[in-house]
This record gives sequence, C-alpha cells and structure tokens, in this order.
Amino acid sequence: MQNTSKVNSPRPDWLEGSRVILSPGKSRLFYNRHPWVFPGAIASIVGSPADGSVVALLSHTNKFVGWGIFNSKSKVRVRVYSWNPQEKPGESLFRIRIREAILLRQNLGMLDNKSGCRLISSEGDFLSGLTVDQYAGWLVMQVSSLGMGQREELLAKLLVEESKGIIAPKGIVVRHEKSMSRLEGMEGEDKTIWGEPPPEQLEYMEEGIKLLVQPLTGQKTGAYLDQRANRREVGRFAAGKTMLDAFCYAGGFGLQAAKQGAISVVGIDQSEIALGLAKKHAELNGLADRMTWTRADVFEELARREEAGESYGVVVLDPPKFAQAKTAVEEALRGYRRLYTLGMRLTESNGILVVCCCTGLITWDMLENLVEQVGAEERRNIRILQKLGPSPDHPVAASCRESAYLKCLVLHLGEKSAPRPSFSPG
Repeated sequence: MQNTSKVNSPRPDWLEGSRVILSPGKSRLFYNRHPWVFPGAIASIVGSPADGSVVALLSHTNKFVGWGIFNSKSKVRVRVYSWNPQEKPGESLFRIRIREAILLRQNLGMLDNKSGCRLISSEGDFLSGLTVDQYAGWLVMQVSSLGMGQREELLAKLLVEESKGIIAPKGIVVRHEKSMSRLEGMEGEDKTIWGEPPPEQLEYMEEGIKLLVQPLTGQKTGAYLDQRANRREVGRFAAGKTMLDAFCYAGGFGLQAAKQGAISVVGIDQSEIALGLAKKHAELNGLADRMTWTRADVFEELARREEAGESYGVVVLDPPKFAQAKTAVEEALRGYRRLYTLGMRLTESNGILVVCCCTGLITWDMLENLVEQVGAEERRNIRILQKLGPSPDHPVAASCRESAYLKCLVLHLGEKSAPRPSFSPG
C-alpha cells in the first residue's frame, strides 16, 4: 500500500500566512536570534501583511527562521519575537516573557513598592519595542514600536496579572516618544491605561536617596534608571573630596556623592527644569548645604572654570547622546574629545574622572582610545579603575549586543603637568 502520510500532512502555519523571505546569506544573524530585520536583508514578501501583523520569517530556501511583527513604515521592517515554529507572538508568549522579566528583577532584589526599577528592558527581555519602569508601585510603560503600541491594552493586562503578589501595581501609565512614534508611523496618547492615575510628582527611593519623578510628563519614562548602580559606585570615590557633576540633570551622581561624604558638589546643567528638580532632591535628602547648582551651557561653563584655575577631586561627565546616525560619529568624537580635555584639566592630581557615554554608535574601543589620546595630550598618567555598563535591571541580550548603549569609565588621573594653554570650547 502506498504511504500517503506526506501527501495528507497539513502545511505548517508558517507557510500559510504572510511571509518575509530573507536574501541569501542573511539568515544566520536571525537564526542566532537577532531581533531586528532591516529592509536590506529582505528578498521578498509573500502576501500583503498589514502593519502590526504577525509574519513568518523564512530563509531564501523557505526554511523557518522565526515569527515577527511587520511594519512597512519602520526602518526595522520586522521585529522578531519567537524562534519556535509553534510559538507565535501573542498573549501566551508575551505572558511568558513578562513573567521571566519580573522574576529576574525579583531575584536581583530590586523590586519593592518604594523604589525605582526597570521592569522590562525591550530587547534585553526579548520584548523589542516595550520598556516598563516601576516607581513606588506605579508602572510606566513606554512603547517604541507599532506592534507593541497596537497591543498596549493586552500588555497592561499581562503586567497586572504577572506582578500580583510581587509589586501589586497601583496604576499603569503608557508613554509614547514622539520622535520614535513618527518613525514607526503610529499615534499614541500619554495616559493612565489601567488603575489609579499617579500623582503629578511621586517620591521613590534609589540606593538610599529619595527622588521625585513625574510619570506622565518627565523625560522618557520619567527618570534615568540605567545609571542607578553607577551613581552608587561613583559616590564612594567622592568621600572627603570635592565633586563637579557636569550634565547633572536631576543631580543623581552628586546626590550619591554627598550622601557618601563628599565635602561639596557643584552640579551644572543647561535645563532650568532639571536643576529645579535637583535642588528639590538635595533639600529632600538633607544635603542642600553641600550642593550648589549652575545653569549654563556645560562646555562654556567648564572652560570658564578651567580658565579660572579650578580643580576637583572627582569630576563626572555624563552628557546626552552626541550622535543619532553613523554619519555623525566623527563629529560626536570631536565633541567627546573637547569634553574629556576639559574634564582632565578640571581633575586635580590623583583625582577621579568619570566619563559616561550613552551614544550607542560609540564603541568601548573608541571610548578608551579617546581617553588614551587625550591623556597623552594633557600629559596625565591614567589608570582605568572600572568599566561600568547599565544597572542589572537593564540586561543586554547576547544576540543584540548593540543595544548595550551605556558605557562608563572610572579613571584615576595622576599628577598634573605644567599648565597648558586655556582650552576654547569652540
């Protein structure tokens, strides 16, 4: 009798719906679980997938690679969420990923109803386009992809169900970054999507420091939690020293330094709103007598202080992103060079210079080479004491290491050489 099992076997799901076919030689990256499929990797599209719909990702030989969510308007044409042919992106898969993310933070000892914590970190938790921060019981959910934006009600429901008994959320706010929304072709309203609306400003704890956050109006999700562990670590170098905190924003590094025994802290930022928040933080923690704040263009203010002959035991440089695209990398490096030159000149002999870089396109090698070059120009012996990344609640997927944007070097600078000519920020 003829065997007809092959003839009668059903076609797999991934051959039935819309499919994105990869070009020859492009499959390996995605077999290795990279989540971003750019247009240049795509040979063809089978069917007419709607933006935000689930598609199968196939090799050029029609072999299954993964399941993703399609967006014709995005530079990331497909975001891949599953590499299991039986596990499509949907409620079941998202529930598992959210549960794993919450469990990780619980095991790290970072979850309670008083502190701030990154609960879900987009690619780092295999939920590309979704970021969730927790502040004293309220969750702030930021969606940066169309697919996640279309599913925000489902995601809020799963967050509530999976966090019960761990953080018991009071409410969930959804935020949309305007620039990213435009790139993704989506519209979204910042609002309370579940539960109790948060107060305009709420208090939370970070490593023993009381901080304030505005969940519905602050930058990003309200605060920058990625430097949490670094602020604590750098603070211990400041005991008994003076500190200059450049691009201080709401005062994070300086507050930790003052808490851990810094003699005085000078914070510099050009944002009046940020400095107003920094002043509140200093008062809230009983540290205002050791902290002063200057509103100015940071480069100009550093040059002015250098020309005046000032120096500090610890200098922290934590600027915003300098480059959005590869074409801007060289200009960004010139900006970092100017900044590091000023920072080294303002760091006293045998002092500590902390340089932070949140420009993902700048690599560790670029950063260290730049420090080496500027050190040679300034005739300073430099020791790298620590290389720090984001706090552990901001994990990096091994398959998407380029999402590890934050780099921080703690440097020991030796004796100062003879004075150099004053440095112009121009």
